[in-house]
Amino acid sequence: MSASGAEERGGLEAAVLGRLRLLRERWMRGPRERGAAATSADRLPPALPEDAEEVLTLQMLPIDVQLHIMTFLSPQDLCHLGSASCYWRAAVQDPLLWRYFLMRDLPLWTSIDWKSLPDVEIFNKTFSEVSDNELYDYMAIYKKSCPQNRRTLKSSRPRYEAVTSFLQSLVTQAEPRFAMFGPGLEELDTSLVQKMMTCPDTLLVAGLPQRQIHGIGSGVSFQFNNNQKFNILTLYSTTSAERRRAREEQAVAVNKMFYQENQGNQQAVQYSVIDQVKKVCEVVDGFIYVANAESHKKHDRQEELARILAMIDPTLGPGNRPLLILSCVSHTDVKRIPCVYMAHQLQLNLIHQPWMVQDTVAATLAGLVNGIEWLLEEASCKNAQ
Repeated sequence: MSASGAEERGGLEAAVLGRLRLLRERWMRGPRERGAAATSADRLPPALPEDAEEVLTLQMLPIDVQLHIMTFLSPQDLCHLGSASCYWRAAVQDPLLWRYFLMRDLPLWTSIDWKSLPDVEIFNKTFSEVSDNELYDYMAIYKKSCPQNRRTLKSSRPRYEAVTSFLQSLVTQAEPRFAMFGPGLEELDTSLVQKMMTCPDTLLVAGLPQRQIHGIGSGVSFQFNNNQKFNILTLYSTTSAERRRAREEQAVAVNKMFYQENQGNQQAVQYSVIDQVKKVCEVVDGFIYVANAESHKKHDRQEELARILAMIDPTLGPGNRPLLILSCVSHTDVKRIPCVYMAHQLQLNLIHQPWMVQDTVAATLAGLVNGIEWLLEEASCKNAQ
């Protein structure tokens, strides 16, 4: 996928060059077509007087150099450049330019959610198939999907929402509970749960489990930001001895949390959870799915989706409970599947409740706090409703 992505980005760069070259030709031709004198002053778009010479110099650079300069700019820098003149405003808003930035930056994003996931058609349609009449608003897509921009929008929420959140915090509420499950709990070289239990600087353990839930999992209370407490019920698909034996024999352990329903003529696999797990699903306020995001391992995402759907089955509880996907790798040097690709592989667009995919590293717990923060906020909103 990375090789084809590199080829497409190369093609996009060539396409953007062509469009910018055409844009400058139209801009330079404009004064002559209107019968005006083709002087440098006529060709110069409106700009601040003290910046006129610099703007003209940059605008007169070869189009290849202009594009090369723009590839080093951040989206914020592009917006500032667009305010310099009419020429640059048109240049930086070109859809193909923003499609280039989207395809370049998207694999580097560390989170994506149900409101910001780019449509899969963006990946399926190559640049050669895109015409002026079929272009998406890639600039708007980039702004909506970029994690940094999402954080900015979140921090600028209306003041009355902040007051409401403060008042809610004064009301004593039950400790929210989340069910955590998924192959990333069992397949990775580093145990995410063990790191969570032994890293008080990241998550402070506030209470050890008093009992197990029918031997399947146990609840551990954590304290977030030295304030809010929450409980995680960790559900393993097999016992530790069975998982150890499967690793030694290089076999796949049988998942005991789910059973396959009678399919009949249905082609898609459908699962249901066993009774013990069903009791857990009925009482939790949300779910944490730990996905194995290591690209060198094989993954059956269709089966993973079927098991996720079995856990969040609306017949087992409210249909608006949030789902956090921890896209997890063992160590920072392990090549990972980008979170946006993970969201599409798991077909999370088929899930109607709030969800977010967060890149996480088991060895360092990088990204975990961001995911927990989102989960607690969504659970709080759900309880408020």
